[in-house]
Amino acid sequence: MATATGENVVKEHPRAVTAVLSVVGYALVLGAFAGVIPLFPELSRDTVVLFSDLIAVVNSLALTALLVGWRFIRRGEVEKHRAAMLTAFSLIVVFLVLYLWKVGGGFEKSIAIREGQFLAAYAGIVEPFYLAMLATHIVLSVVAVPVVLYAIVLGLTHTPEELRNTAHARVGRIAVTAWSLSLFLGVVTYVMLNHVYSWEVREALLLVVVPAVGEYLPDRD
Repeated sequence: MATATGENVVKEHPRAVTAVLSVVGYALVLGAFAGVIPLFPELSRDTVVLFSDLIAVVNSLALTALLVGWRFIRRGEVEKHRAAMLTAFSLIVVFLVLYLWKVGGGFEKSIAIREGQFLAAYAGIVEPFYLAMLATHIVLSVVAVPVVLYAIVLGLTHTPEELRNTAHARVGRIAVTAWSLSLFLGVVTYVMLNHVYSWEVREALLLVVVPAVGEYLPDRD
């Protein structure tokens, strides 16, 4: 009975539930950045690099699941769409655990373009381009959090027939667009920072943001 009542409350107040979940998510990330949530043990340099790689893999899989889910709903395959989107969301939860651990127990990185590296002669253009992609990724990550959560809450508490009378489809399109682009840019900036160019350790945090779907915050890939 209590479970049923709880489900009814979530179903009847999806916006309020979304707001609470969003605030909790933001608070966890901000707390990890500020060092006020000491939940994670310190990571070695090699482990931080490993976590970056793992997060890139998780986010690539999440992006794939998102696009597959979008394709399924376009074809009217509702159950497959639901499974794909829940898979993508589950992967983001995995990402969040890895990300918070990396933030709370690791260190920051800053891009460094060395002589002889790809387009090094145009570092004055490449670096601003990288930072612009990163900034776009950040904004989309922050914006996507409540939108994605709202679509998920609606999807989990309503039947396919009931969803037709909600904003799920409209919000879902916004969520998929923002989330997919954010993940894609995150993977691109990860590759640039970790495999095309070099990075340096930073001790000070210049920018605090909330990721939804990406790991690649300024100076933290």
